[in-house]
Amino acid sequence: MKNSPTTKKHVFIAVAWPYANGSLHLGHVAGLIGADFLARYWRLKNHPVMMVSGSDCHGTPIEVKAEKEKSTPQKIVAFYDKEFRRTLVRGLDFSYDLFSKTANPFHYKLVQQYFLELLKKGYIYEKTQNLPYCEKCQRFLPDRYIEGTCPKCQFSGARGDQCDECGSVLDASDLIEPRCKICGERPIWKETKHFFLKLSQFQKPLLAWVKKSKGWRPNATSFTLKFLGRGLVDRAITRDSAWGIPVPVAGYEGKTIYVWFEAVSGYLTASQELSQKLGKPNLWKKFWQSKNAFHYYVHGKDNIPFHTVIWPAILLGLGGLNLPDRIVSSEYLNFRGKQFSKSRNWGVWLPEFLAKYDPETLRYYLGINGPENADSDFSWEKYQSKVNTELLGKIGNFVNRILSFTEKNFGGKVPFFSQGDKTDRAVIEECKNIFPRVGKLIEEAHFKKALKEILDFTEKGNQYIDQKEPWKSLKKDKKEAGKTIYVCLQSVSALQLLLSPFLPRSAEKIRKQLKVPKRNGWKFVAIKSGHKIGQVAPLFRKIEI
Repeated sequence: MKNSPTTKKHVFIAVAWPYANGSLHLGHVAGLIGADFLARYWRLKNHPVMMVSGSDCHGTPIEVKAEKEKSTPQKIVAFYDKEFRRTLVRGLDFSYDLFSKTANPFHYKLVQQYFLELLKKGYIYEKTQNLPYCEKCQRFLPDRYIEGTCPKCQFSGARGDQCDECGSVLDASDLIEPRCKICGERPIWKETKHFFLKLSQFQKPLLAWVKKSKGWRPNATSFTLKFLGRGLVDRAITRDSAWGIPVPVAGYEGKTIYVWFEAVSGYLTASQELSQKLGKPNLWKKFWQSKNAFHYYVHGKDNIPFHTVIWPAILLGLGGLNLPDRIVSSEYLNFRGKQFSKSRNWGVWLPEFLAKYDPETLRYYLGINGPENADSDFSWEKYQSKVNTELLGKIGNFVNRILSFTEKNFGGKVPFFSQGDKTDRAVIEECKNIFPRVGKLIEEAHFKKALKEILDFTEKGNQYIDQKEPWKSLKKDKKEAGKTIYVCLQSVSALQLLLSPFLPRSAEKIRKQLKVPKRNGWKFVAIKSGHKIGQVAPLFRKIEI
C-alpha cells in the first residue's frame, strides 16, 4: 500500500520537543501521547522503532523567564528538563528511545554543520534588515520580546514570530502597535545584518510533496496548503541574542541560530546521538536515508508549519533525507471553554495531576477523549465519569470479575473447553479478528476509534458472561460454567495485549494476574486449559474529585 507503514520495516517517531520554560499542562500531553501509542504498537509488531524528542532549551521565552526570576537561562532549562523527564518518562511512561535536549554540545555541533552545508549550497544568504530595537532596554528585540496585535485575527497578544490565537506565522514588522515585552515601550526599527533561509526556493517541491502525501490529519493538510498558497517568503535564520547556538561564521559573534531552525533539526541530531550512544554510529541512516523507513511526526496544531513546511524545506536543502510520511497533529484541548495555555497560566499542570491521580487514567482519557480532529474540552467531571464508568466500570470490572470467578470456583486454573456453542465460538473468533482492526486504526493514528473498539470488545465480553450466567450453571453443570469462563479468560488474554500500547502498566498488571509470559507479536494467543493464574487484584480505583 502506498505511503503505508505496513510495507516498511523501520519506524521513526518524531515527538514535538516541549519548551523548557515552564511545567507541561494536559494540553501539551494531548498533542504528544499518540507518539507513545504508536511506538509501543510497532515494537509489539517487532519493527525497529526510533522515538526521539527532548527539551527545547533556547529562545526568548526562556531568557524572559530568567530575567523575571533573576536567574539564568541555564538554570531554568536544567530545572524543567529534569521535570520533563520525571513527568513524561517516569510519570506517564513515554517510551522514548532518547529524550535529549537542544542545550548539549552534540546538538550544537551538528546544527552548525547543517547551517554551513545549506550556506555552501546557496540556500542561506546574508541580508541587511531593519529590526525592532528598544531604546530604553538598549537591545534588539527577538521575536518573543515584542508583542502586538495580530494583523490576521486582531488578537492583541500576538508575538513577533507567531499568533497563538489563529496560528499564523508572523514577522515582528507585521504586528500592529508593537511594544517591548520587558518595558512596554514602542520600539524603533534599526539596521542590522543577518542570514536568511531561502524558503521561497522550496515552494514548488513542497507543494508537490504535500499534494501527494496521504494519511495526514485534516488540519495539517488544509493549513499547509493554505500556507503554501500564500507563497513562501525567505526567513531570517539568525538573531541578535546570546542564548542559543552560535552562528559559525566570522563577524557574527554574539548572534545565534533561530530556534525554529535548530529545534526541528533536533529530530535528526537526536537520531545521530542515539546511534552514537548505542555504539552503532550508522544506525540513524536506516531511519533517515532508506526507503524502507516510515516517519510519523506527532505534535499540536500550533506546530504544523514547522513540521510540514520549514523542516521539510531544511531536509530538501540538505538532501538525501526522508521527508515526513504521516503528520499526526492534534487540535486544541480546552479547559473550561478556554484553550490550555502556558503563557497565560491557564490549565491543569502535569506535575500536580500526577501527584494525585493514576497516570494510566490520563493516558486513557486523552486517548479516547483527546482532540484528534476537533478541539475537545477537559473537565474534572468528564474525567471522573470516563474513568469510573468506562475504565473502572467496564474494563476493570470485566477483568476482575472473570479472574476472581476463576480463582474462587476453579482453583485459579483455566477450565477445560471443548465443543462450545455458536456464541462461545463467536467470542473466541472475535478475540482473533479484533487485532487487525485495532492495529490498522493505530497505524493510521485513529487512537480514539482504536480505544472505542477495545471498549466495545470489553462490553461484549460483559454481555456474554451476563447472558451465560456461569454462577447459575455452576450449581447444575460445572463443566458448562467452565466453558463460559474459559471463553472469558481468552477475552482477558486478548484485552491484555490490546491495551498494551495505551495502558502499559494496566496491561502488565493483567499479564501478571494471568501469569502468562511476556511476548511480542500483535495477535491473539490463547491460554491453555489447566494453566494456573496468578494473584487477583483490582486494576483501578474509583476517582474521587
